Amino acid sequence: MPGYASLVGTTADNATYALGSVFFTTAAFIQLRLTGRWDARGWRNAGWSDWWAAAIQFAGTLFFNLSTFSALAGGDHVWRPDAYGSVLFLVSSVLACHAVSIRDRLWDPTARTWRVAWVNLAGSVAFGVSAIGAYTAPGSDQPANVALANLGTFLGALGFLAGALLMTPDPEHGPAATTTEDAPA
Repeated sequence: MPGYASLVGTTADNATYALGSVFFTTAAFIQLRLTGRWDARGWRNAGWSDWWAAAIQFAGTLFFNLSTFSALAGGDHVWRPDAYGSVLFLVSSVLACHAVSIRDRLWDPTARTWRVAWVNLAGSVAFGVSAIGAYTAPGSDQPANVALANLGTFLGALGFLAGALLMTPDPEHGPAATTTEDAPA
């Protein structure tokens, strides 16, 4: 959130990112396990776009972990968005949109999977923008555009939060009302 680092200090800001990265990676791992339809005989999946989307997202979260814990261990600089993780999130989101489009119509705003995939893609684009703003030229320790890095990170996080909230079961119908078509890609 804009101004958070100034309010709490560098160490607390980095700790917040590091802790958040653990939850983010845990969720990505759970998604990977559920998407792959793991059972005692191994991985089974009729379509692989959703599995690859989850696997690449999981790898992106590992880069996120590495960069956040590195900033926390360094203690003298605030965490900056990682280009590798941002690219992996973007590739993952494109694959998730592809997975939704081969199962459903690409333009189906009433399908929960459609909305989740496209909102996450928007969040991934925002994270990519943040990585561009956080780019530091060789020989410099200053990001290209701190405001862009902060805004992109904030909007990307809001996009991923919105995607997660869209996946929650409908309170009127409960979790049993979720059908295969509604399952996240």
